[in-house]
Amino acid sequence: MSATSAGLRIATRKSPLALWQAGHVATLLRGAHAGLDVELLPMTTQGDRIQDRSLAAIGGKGLFIKELEVALAERRADIAVHSMKDVPAEMPQGFVIAAFLARADPRDALLCRRSNTLTDLPHGAKLGTSSLRRRAQILAARPDLSIEPLRGNVDTRVSRLENGSLDAIVLACAGLVRLGLESRITARLSPETMLPAVGQGAIGIECRSDDMRTRTLVAALDDAATHTALAAERAFAQTLGGSCQSPIAALARIDKDRLTLDGLVAEPDGSRLLRASVSGDRARAAGLGEELARRLLESGARELLERLRSA
Repeated sequence: MSATSAGLRIATRKSPLALWQAGHVATLLRGAHAGLDVELLPMTTQGDRIQDRSLAAIGGKGLFIKELEVALAERRADIAVHSMKDVPAEMPQGFVIAAFLARADPRDALLCRRSNTLTDLPHGAKLGTSSLRRRAQILAARPDLSIEPLRGNVDTRVSRLENGSLDAIVLACAGLVRLGLESRITARLSPETMLPAVGQGAIGIECRSDDMRTRTLVAALDDAATHTALAAERAFAQTLGGSCQSPIAALARIDKDRLTLDGLVAEPDGSRLLRASVSGDRARAAGLGEELARRLLESGARELLERLRSA
């Protein structure tokens, strides 16, 4: 039996963005391996079902991928496709991210009803986000704004803006572009103002670590620069012990053989942002992430994160 004859089954969430990403991966796999049959297995996850509470309150972003990993473990699916910003830094035993697609724009997007920039928003304007990372950095720049909870898929979030219940919302640029909604972006927030989530803009392909056939098939889609950047960012998050319940951010940039990593840990109310950078050989990506995390832990992030976890 050839490597392509058995086909591949992709476990994916049912949201429009997740289905787009899974379909995109399916198309790329068919292009890389002539004759490969690829099938989508759409699923509803716990994170999708609970929409009335923040992710921090219900256990973090891992709720978006747990059911997909169960499908992998039970061999109902061969791979799962994820937005890497939703994947915890520490992988469960028996699973691996086998490939990362080339990263899209990692920045956050500001969508406004009437304003043009974050600075232009009127005093006391209502801005929607349920991300502690976004909340902290927005309040650091505009402490007068009223931050309102915002859950649901992209269309649901945009509708809150359209019906006038919010003056602005913040979403990932990459998701809006993938869904054909780039024209809705009012402003792309610079990393200096809004450092992105770890892995934001990147799509990852997860499979069982012992499934060498599948790992070989998806390896054809792996983008080396994205793989290296995320190795640094995810090592940073793992060393911090960070999760969706922690306002942390990181972005790695690669210039030839040099990698620069910016990292941030923040008070949820924006009253304190701990930020630092590190640069070095890209071959040391994970080590640079660990180094930057230790630097921030020593600068006060340890106490901050421990207090947030205990709360």
